[in-house]
Amino acid sequence: MSASADAAAFVAVDWGTSSFRAWRMAADGTPLAYSRGPEGMLHCASAGFAPVLQQHLEKLGASRDVPVLICGMAGARQGWVEAPYLATPSRLDRLHDGAVRVDVPGDVRILPGIAHRDPAAPEVMRGEETQILGAIEDGFSGLVCIPGTHSKWVAIENGSIVGLMTFMTGELFSVITAHTILTHAVDAGTLPVRPSAAFHETLSAAASGTTELSSALFRLRAAQLLGFEQRADGAARLSGLLIGSEIAGATKRYGKQPVRLLASGDLGALYENALKQLGYAVETDDAEQTARRGLMKAAAGIWKERFR
Repeated sequence: MSASADAAAFVAVDWGTSSFRAWRMAADGTPLAYSRGPEGMLHCASAGFAPVLQQHLEKLGASRDVPVLICGMAGARQGWVEAPYLATPSRLDRLHDGAVRVDVPGDVRILPGIAHRDPAAPEVMRGEETQILGAIEDGFSGLVCIPGTHSKWVAIENGSIVGLMTFMTGELFSVITAHTILTHAVDAGTLPVRPSAAFHETLSAAASGTTELSSALFRLRAAQLLGFEQRADGAARLSGLLIGSEIAGATKRYGKQPVRLLASGDLGALYENALKQLGYAVETDDAEQTARRGLMKAAAGIWKERFR
């Protein structure tokens, strides 16, 4: 969307590890302009955060008096300015109270992440809390799943995050297909676009909780060597095994309850299909849109006068 001279209430920024997205937003939640790029936290560690933000603000046509609200890895310890984690239980509608102001011209703030400070089960997330804020209604209770490199399962009671679990599903898929013996069994970097019989079969076995993960991983290779499986099914088998193990772990912790799934594209379709196959009631929302809506809610809490 091209920039225009329309008035803006604020600029919303979702700043990830390897990506940047920004919207110039009207007070009613309408995006007036959009800009995105590959300048994530890793890029900015050497290039700097302020110059990248300024370049995108110019693309958006945002004037200096328009405030900026950022979520994601720009607030990490190794990011622009650390926005300390809020501890569970933490009310999502008060997330903006933890926003940290950046020492640059104008009003630029970064939202905090969430930490579960249990020494027996420590957990953190940064960016996903804003997506959840944009996805749920006031007083929501339930379970949210956000698949990805590090999939998150988040328990919410009456609008407060009370617990979370992280599964390194996406990262394990990448590492396993690139740096283990399974490079010979799976085409690196692939995911089955559509769930297949091989995916469903392996998913069910892994989700039963009776599969030993490391042993099952090796059997993927052994099955092909002995002629029981084809390499073409390798990605589906590995995906079913990892996603099924993830869902088994989440089910063990939280039980089988309705899930709000925040995802999009092929990965979102894969998780939705998997959850429904395993008997979950699923409601899916687009992850990019929920991030923008969450930033909108938080911004309205900070700059109330701009949303009247």
